[in-house]
Amino acid sequence: MKIPTVALVGRPNVGKSTLLNAIMGRKIAITSDKPQTTRNIIQGIYTDNDSQMIFIDTPGIHKPKNRLGKILNKEAYISMDDVDIILFLVDITENLGKGDKFIIEALKAQKAPVFLVVNKVDENTHERVAKTLHMYSKEYDFKEIIPISALRGKNVDTLVNLMIQNLPEGPQFYPEDMITDVQERFIVSEIVREKALRNLRDEVPHGIAVDIIQMKQNEKGTYHIEVDLICEKTSHKGIIIGKNGAVLKKIGETARYEIEKLLNAKVNLKIWVKVRKEWRDNNLLLKELGYK
Repeated sequence: MKIPTVALVGRPNVGKSTLLNAIMGRKIAITSDKPQTTRNIIQGIYTDNDSQMIFIDTPGIHKPKNRLGKILNKEAYISMDDVDIILFLVDITENLGKGDKFIIEALKAQKAPVFLVVNKVDENTHERVAKTLHMYSKEYDFKEIIPISALRGKNVDTLVNLMIQNLPEGPQFYPEDMITDVQERFIVSEIVREKALRNLRDEVPHGIAVDIIQMKQNEKGTYHIEVDLICEKTSHKGIIIGKNGAVLKKIGETARYEIEKLLNAKVNLKIWVKVRKEWRDNNLLLKELGYK
């Protein structure tokens, strides 16, 4: 028997990673207010006294403008295959649009039951919540419809219990203290990218990537990490560095603080800003950066 799996899908910036972190009780996926923050399939391993299940966080499904966008969409669609439950997340602050209807059409081809998870309900009135639930229920016969606030944890426990009730029984494949299958090196690169997303102007984040050049630990336990922060334009390089290096310094300081908590060790972090023009449309660079 296989371990029960749950895929989180939806448009960009609806709160999939925030929900995954809320379910897991700790941060394993980066978050920001920028669309398309999640670029890789991230698995969270949830274990309680009676069950274990895998949550698959996926890139937001969107209209792609480059090869990277096409890769991210493909990853999201593939993640829906052969899972036991699909959580379709929507943002209650946004109206049901073409993007959501496009995803709903894709859901109709899936065998797994679909839960509609309406996020950010704490930011709206009961009337708006009821209207949104009714609007989506006319588009698809959802197995369950659950209003939540992933950020504040509202109804997250209810959602987890409903999933457990609807999931097949399976063996416990992973140790109880294992919460993700991704390597520390990947998490470090994601932390640096998250801090860059949170400190940069809107026109820059879509065109940045992070490449770990070196990550090693010395005999005293200190990690020495060198990172290339990649952007697409020379003008963006100047924005990332900032006046007198202020922006890059803030990215580095906030990233180092979180990496030290992750690794439970002192960290010496160096970040270099490199320009790789149109890297999001360059197959070779995309493969080098892990987007296949």
